[in-house]
Amino acid sequence: MNTKSEQPSLILPDWSAPSTVGAFVTTRETGPSEGDFASFNPAAHVGDDPAKVNLCRRLLEDQLDDSRPLLWLDQVHGTSVQRSFEPSPPKADAAVAMNHDYACVVMTADCLPVFFCDRRGTKVGVAHAGWRGLAEGVLEATLDALGCEPANMLAWLGPAISNAQFEVGREVFDTFVAHQAEAEMAFEPSPYKLNHYMADLYRLARLRLEALGLTEITGGHFCTASDPRFYSYRRDDGHTGRMASVIWLR
Repeated sequence: MNTKSEQPSLILPDWSAPSTVGAFVTTRETGPSEGDFASFNPAAHVGDDPAKVNLCRRLLEDQLDDSRPLLWLDQVHGTSVQRSFEPSPPKADAAVAMNHDYACVVMTADCLPVFFCDRRGTKVGVAHAGWRGLAEGVLEATLDALGCEPANMLAWLGPAISNAQFEVGREVFDTFVAHQAEAEMAFEPSPYKLNHYMADLYRLARLRLEALGLTEITGGHFCTASDPRFYSYRRDDGHTGRMASVIWLR
């Protein structure tokens, strides 16, 4: 039997999704993981004890309101979207579901998880949007895979690093502004290093989504690097666990 201390502490999206949509993000507050990976790390690629990782994954499945597998991805900071269940993690950075066969999952530790659902609650998806994937169009690709008019979609921006903690080089600034001039407003000159910027992932994502015609966008009020509830790749020098962002159709 699972003890209460092993159960994950969850954050639920603050959006107006229909009751047919289930979604959450895990935190590191409670769970069976230990050491640098305490306390709830479901990521198998970061050097954690495989037995603890597998236990976290089983506990995650228990959080769903009915029995179904989790669709894990081999994330590569790209734009591929997985549209069906595969037991071996496919290389992709987003997943969508239009049936009850599986739940979609992405893992993050500073990158931005973006949740999607249609207003009728019949289609869901989630994208892993680090700056590379965001710049290359992972959000656009996910919306395309869902096949809905953007005006009929909802989006929630989950926990990510804030602009106060996310310093980037000139190449990141140039990449976004070349695609969308308005992106300049999501960057401020770094007070720490010449020709560097503090980048606002949340604002960059909103600009991309708004340009597509999506109007109902919530979330974006976290900072994984400064909030101890979250794993942070930058804060922990790359040696850390991952949060799981999960969405499914009930």
